[in-house]
Amino acid sequence: MPRALSLIGLVLAVWVLGPGAALAACRDARVDLRGPWGQARFSVEIADTEPARARGLMHRDHLPRSGGMLFVYDAPTAPSFWMQNTRIPLDMIFVDPAGRVSRVHHEAVPFDTTPIPGGENVLMVLEINGGLARALGIDEGSEMRHPRLDQDASLWPCD
Repeated sequence: MPRALSLIGLVLAVWVLGPGAALAACRDARVDLRGPWGQARFSVEIADTEPARARGLMHRDHLPRSGGMLFVYDAPTAPSFWMQNTRIPLDMIFVDPAGRVSRVHHEAVPFDTTPIPGGENVLMVLEINGGLARALGIDEGSEMRHPRLDQDASLWPCD
């Protein structure tokens, strides 16, 4: 069964990345992730102001399969999220200043107001469709590439 799950993950990764899976230079509206499981790319909206972060993905009925929202903070913080007014289940991927995934919260429940802590030293949070992180294999230790990370300190700098 693990081989079947790996094959499903590979198919999903290729589908997310599209044909010609070579990852090109960074762009603000794109997040690349990699790990022992492979690589994935998401088209993202940026939430880098307090009002945008507070609104997040609330009141939406759909998120494209390869889409997401990247919450960017000015400095490392200990963020906490909730799902108030959020209609779709989400995975939350918490990332440190070097681009390392420090925590993944799987399948946050729509409309749930229970706090979802991200831990300390979080610079970015990527929200994607619920269940997708697990299906692709994205977990703690995976690496993110994005131009808003300090490229000199990044584990996976932009080209």
